[in-house]
Amino acid sequence: MMTYISILRGINLAGHNPIKMDELKKLFADLGFTHIQTYIQSGNLIYQQRKTDTKKLSELIKNKIKRQFGFDVPVITLTIDELKKIAVLNPFSKDKTKDSSFFHVTFLADKPEPENLNKIRDYSYQNDEFRLIDKAIYLYCPNGYGITKLSNSFFENKLKLTATTRNWKTTNELISIADKISSS
Repeated sequence: MMTYISILRGINLAGHNPIKMDELKKLFADLGFTHIQTYIQSGNLIYQQRKTDTKKLSELIKNKIKRQFGFDVPVITLTIDELKKIAVLNPFSKDKTKDSSFFHVTFLADKPEPENLNKIRDYSYQNDEFRLIDKAIYLYCPNGYGITKLSNSFFENKLKLTATTRNWKTTNELISIADKISSS
């Protein structure tokens, strides 16, 4: 069995798209997933499934949520190895002058097309910084993610891809949970 992490965007935010974690776990169990764990209420699920294409898993989950709850939820699925690689490649973590509590990762559904990369290449906003590596955008937002212009919407509009963001603590916690599931 392979360990996967699915990150859902836009559930349980300010009363929009409400899904209880127990209901979400049941939905995942109905799809045949095992060892299902959730982390906080914002749609982070760690589970095991036979080796499957991550895009197919995302689509399967998205369609099941649409049928069961009646709304569209973007879903990005990663293997445990993909998530670990994203964590290791964080360019800001090597800079000891940066406070990791201001790190975030924007996960992209795909690699951006070269013509869309030019739309963000020279963008800057106050003290916020970002680096794109493969399908992850690493953010450093020293004034807080809540006020940055480097939001999911910004990257989705510019890159023409689905995106969802998690803070650094959540990203590392997802790895920790996935490791525990994998070793059980």
